[in-house]
Amino acid sequence: MAGKKVFVSYDHSEDLRYKDLLRAWDANTSFDFSFDQRSPNVAIDSDDAGRIKASLTTKMKEADYLLVIIGSKSYASKWMTWEIERAKMSDVKLKLAAVKIDSQYTTPSGLYGTGTAFTYSFTLNGIVDALSRASNNY
Repeated sequence: MAGKKVFVSYDHSEDLRYKDLLRAWDANTSFDFSFDQRSPNVAIDSDDAGRIKASLTTKMKEADYLLVIIGSKSYASKWMTWEIERAKMSDVKLKLAAVKIDSQYTTPSGLYGTGTAFTYSFTLNGIVDALSRASNNY
């Protein structure tokens, strides 16, 4: 997995602790997670959204994978919906993987029918496995 860049999509208001765990794992040379420190804290339809989307797109184009952390409210996050859809566009076309924090949580609709590699265990091994199975055949 060395040298693979992973853009992480998560619900900033609910799942920050999981992003922080990934950041700790980033010390492992098998990972190169990409975090935008200017995480969207504005509405997707705000005046600043265009600038944020451009910045996120740049980060996505530098990545190989989109890892979606699915928490209890992820399915309703407009930013996550945008990130997933943007990741599938031809100029970005990331390999898709997702980790469900709880198997009962609703999958964001943009991941259906995409061949997303899922894991139902928020562990280093579970995420490594999902990333190894990820594809962009959507």
